[in-house]
Amino acid sequence: MTLADAFIAEFQQEARGTRRLLERLPEDKLSFKPHPKSMSLGGLATHIAHIPEWTGTIVNDSIFDVGLVDARTPERKSRQEILDHFEKNAKRFVDLLSGKSDEHLKESWTLKNKGAQVLTLPRVACLRTFILNHVIHHRGQLTVYLRMNDVPLPALYGPSADEGM
Repeated sequence: MTLADAFIAEFQQEARGTRRLLERLPEDKLSFKPHPKSMSLGGLATHIAHIPEWTGTIVNDSIFDVGLVDARTPERKSRQEILDHFEKNAKRFVDLLSGKSDEHLKESWTLKNKGAQVLTLPRVACLRTFILNHVIHHRGQLTVYLRMNDVPLPALYGPSADEGM
């Protein structure tokens, strides 16, 4: 099994949980914010749906300068728009990673901000950090937003208080 195969399998497992969570988004609560400094529920869900799109930059480029682009993603206005965006980007993750060699994924990738180097890591580490871990982190935040709105939570890694496995 290649690194790409392993990442695809792990991503697809996490995508199932993410999808189940996004399917629970309450249409009438997308503007909800638990705090004035927080993203809205819809903004957070849009961000989660968008994260896998970054795979192309990590896999195809050796350098990305976040300070030279407008990285904001327009907030999707409905549960279905968010789900569609996630499905498109989840498919893109798999398509972009399929067939990539271990050697390619071990090559360095650099993140810059307006020309200043922020970090350099192997692509494989960037995929784990900026895609998988990032989705899981924000998915955890989303469970709190949903709980605050009395939305039953799906089981993700084990039973939830609202449903079994």
